[in-house]
Amino acid sequence: MGSKELTKIAKEKRLEFIDLKFTDIPGLWQHITIPIQDLDEGLFINGIGFDGSSIRGFQPIHESDMLIKPDPATAFIDPFMSDPTLSMVCNVSDPLSHTPYSRDPRNVARKAERYLSASGVADQVFFGPEPEFYVFDDVRFDQTYNTGYYAIDSVEGFWNTGKQEEPNLGYKPRYKEGYFPVPPTDSLHNLRAKMSKVMTEVGIDVLLHHHEVATAGQCEIGVKVNTLVNTGDILMKYKYVVKNVALANGKTVTFMPKPLFMDNGSGMHVHQSLWRAGRNLFFDPDGYAGLSRLAILYIGGLLHHAPSLLAITSPTTNSYRRLVPGYEAPINLVFSKRNRSACIRIPMYSQSEKAKRLEFRPPDCSCNPYLALSAMLMAGLDGIENEIEPPPAIEQDIFELSPEERTNMRSTPGTLAEALDELEKDHEYLLTGDVFTEDLIKMWIQYKRLREEDQIRLRPHPYEFALYYDI
Repeated sequence: MGSKELTKIAKEKRLEFIDLKFTDIPGLWQHITIPIQDLDEGLFINGIGFDGSSIRGFQPIHESDMLIKPDPATAFIDPFMSDPTLSMVCNVSDPLSHTPYSRDPRNVARKAERYLSASGVADQVFFGPEPEFYVFDDVRFDQTYNTGYYAIDSVEGFWNTGKQEEPNLGYKPRYKEGYFPVPPTDSLHNLRAKMSKVMTEVGIDVLLHHHEVATAGQCEIGVKVNTLVNTGDILMKYKYVVKNVALANGKTVTFMPKPLFMDNGSGMHVHQSLWRAGRNLFFDPDGYAGLSRLAILYIGGLLHHAPSLLAITSPTTNSYRRLVPGYEAPINLVFSKRNRSACIRIPMYSQSEKAKRLEFRPPDCSCNPYLALSAMLMAGLDGIENEIEPPPAIEQDIFELSPEERTNMRSTPGTLAEALDELEKDHEYLLTGDVFTEDLIKMWIQYKRLREEDQIRLRPHPYEFALYYDI
C-alpha cells in the first residue's frame, strides 16, 4: 500500500496516530509516535529524525542524527494502543545521503535477499522459525553491590504442588513432561488462543499452538514460512503480541533461552530452504532424506561456520545455559533425518517437494532475527559456493554414543565468549556482497563483550556462595 491507500484506511478506521517501529542492534523494537495528520508521501520519502546515539549499537554522539523511513507494506492497526493507531516497521537511513544505514538490522536482511538473487543460486529463501517462550505469573530480580538474585514463579510450576493456594488444584506439568497435555494440565491454552487471534489480526499466519516440554508455562506458537525480511518482521511482531497479550492477562513472558534450572530451555529452531522459479532446490527424491546435492552443501556451510554463526543466532550468555548436553539441546555439529539430538535435523513428516527443508536447531529467540536469518543464509551460500562437505549423517542418538565414537564430532561453543572469539576469526562469509560490514561485526563483538559477557563475568554467582562460602 502507498500513502493514498493508507490515508483512506486511516479515515475509514478513524485513526489518530502513527507508530513508527524499528529494531536496535540487540533485537528490540524501538518506536516513536506522530499524529495521523503527518501521513503523506513525504513521510515515506523524508522520514522522521531521531537520536541515533541513544539507540544501542547505533551512532556516536557527534554523528547522532539519523532517519527512520516507514515501509508501507508493513502497516497494521496496532491492537495495544488506547487510541486508534497505525503501526509501521521502518528502515533506518543516513540523513545526509538518505542511503540505508549499514548497522540497521533490517537493512542487513534486505541486502541478504538482494545478494541471494544476484548470486544466481536461488531467487528466494524461505524460513520457518519455531519460537518458544515461558509464561510466568511473577518475576523478581535484582543486582546490587551486596545482593544478587532472581525469583520466578508460575501457577503451573511443579514446585508448587505443595503450596497453599487456597485451594491448590494440583494440575501442574511434571518436569520435562509438559509436551502436549490437554487442559486442565495445560492451563495456558486459552491465553495462547488469544495470542494467536491477535497475531492473525496483525497479519501473522499462525500454524498451531501448544504447551512445550518444560513445566511452568513453556509454550510455542508456530507460524508459517516466509521470505527473509518478512520473517524478520513477523518475529518482531510475534514478540510484541505475545508480551502484550500476556501483560493484559496478568502474566509475563520471557524469551530467555534458559530461565529455569533443570528443565528444558527455549529455542528457536529455524526451518529453511532455497527456491528458484517456484521450484524447491533442496528436493531430490533420490538423495539422502530427499535432499539435493545443493542442500547437502548448504548444510556443510551451516555446520562449518556454526561456531562463529552462533555468536549471532545464540548471542547471549544465557544461550549457553541452554546449549548443554541433555534437555534436547542441539550441541553436536552433525546432521540427521528425524534426529533431534543433531544440530541439523531433516524433518520427514512429508515426502513432497514443497515440504523438503532442513531445520537448524541451535538458534534461540534472544537473537536479532534480521541478523540471525541473514547470517544463516550467508553460511549456507558459502557452503554451496565453496562446496563444503558436511560430516556424514548420524542416525543414532548422539548422547548414547561412546566417547570413542564421538572423538571427531565437533560441538557448539560452550560460552558466548568462545562464540565471539570464533566470529572474530571467521566472518568473511558474512561480508560477501557487503551484506554485513566489517564495522557492524566489530561493533557487535565489542558490544557483546563489554555489555554482556564482561558484566556477567564480573559478578559473583549466587551458587558460588553455596560452593565456596565456607572455603
